Amino acid sequence: MSAAASPAQPARRSRFLALSGTARAAALIGAALVLGLACMAIFAPQLSPYDPAERVGPPFSPPSPVHLLGTNDIGQDILSELIYGARVSLSVGVSAAALSTALGTVVGLLAGYYRRLEHWLMRLADIVLALPFLPLLIVLAAYVGRSLTNTVIIIGLLLWAGTARLIRSQTLALSQREFVLAAATVGCTRGRILRRHIWPHVTFLVISEFLRATTTVILLEVSLSFLGLGDPLQKSWGAMLYWAQARGAFLTPAWAWWVLPPGLSIGAVALGFALIGFALEEIVNPRLRNGNA
Repeated sequence: MSAAASPAQPARRSRFLALSGTARAAALIGAALVLGLACMAIFAPQLSPYDPAERVGPPFSPPSPVHLLGTNDIGQDILSELIYGARVSLSVGVSAAALSTALGTVVGLLAGYYRRLEHWLMRLADIVLALPFLPLLIVLAAYVGRSLTNTVIIIGLLLWAGTARLIRSQTLALSQREFVLAAATVGCTRGRILRRHIWPHVTFLVISEFLRATTTVILLEVSLSFLGLGDPLQKSWGAMLYWAQARGAFLTPAWAWWVLPPGLSIGAVALGFALIGFALEEIVNPRLRNGNA
């Protein structure tokens, strides 16, 4: 192994094995929640008892063997809406989080290693961070039109700055490490150093930021849909809450089967990603395993 080689590969395995019992349990529970909801979204056509857009029963029917979660105000099966809603909410969350994390990672790596770009890229990130996020998100969603694609693009373009600053800080620290300086000394190009010696050391940090962003995006999508700014043609958990509020379900016994299931689903997916992120924090910051942080 040369002096310029990075020690990232063996360190990855040892980090997983060194997780505390609490972190392992959190990771397993979080993965079970996320995978369960992901399977529900992927296999929605097979799991859904009815077409969520069809009227299949009397309005405001309580839960029964025919409709396990009852029906809404126009007789649509709420369980079917819930299952298909997982597909929309998770796809928007993952897509927008991937976009924002990719943008933040690229900007952070460039700003942290190419010092000539640092000033301009960080000032752009400061501008994005200074914007009133939620009001701007609502205005843009209302202006550009209500669709899932627009929602993904808007959230992704407004959420990357925090990730960029975090990745930049890590890249600045890594650029002064001995193995990076050695790689530069033996003639490695900057692009190769970023790919082979810096990127492996920020991978877990990027994954952690992606998980955090996914939870944030799902909650934002729910908020936009609840305000009536989501795609009106799609079934999502936020849209279910919007129509439940618009039809007065919060003030009737129907809240128990119309409002509670999507609310619990939103909480479950947020908890799942949070627990996985908790485990990854020990990988990113090993001091947490010893209680020294």
